[in-house]
Amino acid sequence: MALTFCSLASGSSGNCQYIASERTKLLVDAGMSGKYIKTSLHNLDVDINGINGILLTHEHTDHISGLGVLMRRHQIPLHITAKTWEAVKLKIGNVNSELLRIYDTIDMLEIGDIIIQSARISHDAVDPLCYAFMNAGSKVAIATDLGMLNDEVVSKFKDSDLMMIESNHDIEMLKMGSYPMYLKRRILSEYGHLSNDDAGYFAKEIIAYGKTKHVLLAHLSKENNVPELAYETVRGILESAQIRMGVDVNLDLTYRDKVGRCYKLVK
Repeated sequence: MALTFCSLASGSSGNCQYIASERTKLLVDAGMSGKYIKTSLHNLDVDINGINGILLTHEHTDHISGLGVLMRRHQIPLHITAKTWEAVKLKIGNVNSELLRIYDTIDMLEIGDIIIQSARISHDAVDPLCYAFMNAGSKVAIATDLGMLNDEVVSKFKDSDLMMIESNHDIEMLKMGSYPMYLKRRILSEYGHLSNDDAGYFAKEIIAYGKTKHVLLAHLSKENNVPELAYETVRGILESAQIRMGVDVNLDLTYRDKVGRCYKLVK
């Protein structure tokens, strides 16, 4: 086995992703309750006490709400940048300082037999990151909560076997919806969230490099999107570029309140 990936939850109500090799098990974000994360892992036949580390994308509540509980109850180490730790530490309660792995930056990191790269992303947080995970020739890249793409993100994604990318909103649904204008402007800004169209064009660009076989759409808005619309928008963009669903690439969704499909990438 090279890498296993499963989205435990993705959305404004909470985020948590599971990535594992044969010897190392990691979580990215812990934005659901500790009970939900433990139960979700149990349903995957994964013992939460065997998790080797947690990484955070940023400090917003939907990415950290279960973090303190997991660290206190299950003694899971946290790998975090210094800026993000300063923004997180007062929100999660007391945790064992011996579990903290604090870095100025996370450019390249090894946890067990998984190599981790990060890239800075554009979002209204102090030090937001996306991540790529590599083991035995397989690569998983994940990015949510970003208002725009940059060359660094593309470089981390372009040779991934599986990419999870934000497909937060339909632009017209957002513009016509009930959100106050300041919130609409935030979401549409370069420090907000990617639309379905953004996700489709980014996926098309990455697939053109020739390695990516799985594209997962993530962080769908409950108010400004529907899963079918996100899927069809991205599918249409890909098919217009002669990318065949189920042949050239598998397109899938993640969910706000349930575990998604488990992918096992074997080389």
